[in-house]
Amino acid sequence: MSSFSFRHQHVFVAGGSSGINLGIAKAFARAGAHVVVMSRSADKVAQAAAELEALGAQALGLSADVRDPDAVQAALAQAHARFGPIDVLVSGAAGNFIAPAKDLSPNGFKTVVDIDLNGSFHVLRLAYPMLRKPGASVINISAPQGVNPTMYQVHACAAKAGIDMMTKVLALEWGEDGIRVNSISPGPIGDTEGMRRLAPTADALERAVSTVPLLRMGSTDDVAHMALFLSSELASYVTGAIIPVDGGSALRGGRDMRASYVPRSAA
Repeated sequence: MSSFSFRHQHVFVAGGSSGINLGIAKAFARAGAHVVVMSRSADKVAQAAAELEALGAQALGLSADVRDPDAVQAALAQAHARFGPIDVLVSGAAGNFIAPAKDLSPNGFKTVVDIDLNGSFHVLRLAYPMLRKPGASVINISAPQGVNPTMYQVHACAAKAGIDMMTKVLALEWGEDGIRVNSISPGPIGDTEGMRRLAPTADALERAVSTVPLLRMGSTDDVAHMALFLSSELASYVTGAIIPVDGGSALRGGRDMRASYVPRSAA
């Protein structure tokens, strides 16, 4: 959005090579920021960085798995050496799939918690020494499952609830440094890997839209605009908030994902 300016600010987006997180990275690029995107795939981060540079930004793509603290530390150090203190940190790496708890393997549960919750902690904790103090904005990308119990999503519900509580704790601890910490909780967002996993058929997608009071799918721009606002001076007194960007869908409570579940034997 042209009304926001982040000229020469350093924005670091973990999980920023696709979907919602790439949309956020592009919004900051258009607003004049230097943008770093980090994700596991070297090819995807290179492509994302090229797209950001095409928007006129100075950009850097770094390959690292958020589950690996040493790799995250190295990526953050490289970004800091290139662009200096981090003004905006977005932690959005995530993994999810539909599964009933009785069929969910311990490794499947662990994988989602490791990526979403542990990965978010790694990014935030290791970035802390490199955040601008005062003035940094930290944004976690959460989900409605953090608040609303959702069938066939015990792994995601546990991970996102942890992220929301971590957001609040760090807002308390880091407030004295002038660092603000908030979460964005997106609802159904079109053309994203998350929606392709959680609504894999046309019928499932139609059901998902029908649960949204605004009766439409959100866009990556909807989430990106909230990230711009939260990182701007207009939100300078906002911290510890979990902000839905979901068209009101969380007001209806948790979703029943059973109709979208495809057992592995039938996949």
